[in-house]
Amino acid sequence: MDKDKLEEKLNNNLEKLNYSLEKSNIFDLMELLGSKRKLFVRNFISGISKGIGIGIGFTVLTAILIIILQKIVTLNIPVIGDYIADIVDIVQSK
Repeated sequence: MDKDKLEEKLNNNLEKLNYSLEKSNIFDLMELLGSKRKLFVRNFISGISKGIGIGIGFTVLTAILIIILQKIVTLNIPVIGDYIADIVDIVQSK
């Protein structure tokens, strides 16, 4: 009798563990780590995507900053306009 209860309890715990592992996608991770090629391809594509995203984001932010600075220069604000004009002169001279 005790052996049957122990076996049933063990089986129940194994089912809970199996459900938890399936829910956490640990099997997919184990499969991915088992294949070095899949891991390399996934990390390579991830790195390329991040690099392209950073490049596009930096380009957009720089363009917005340049547009804002151009608008500030056209407003002829004495202190800021002179400062930006000095920066432009320094950049153009080099």
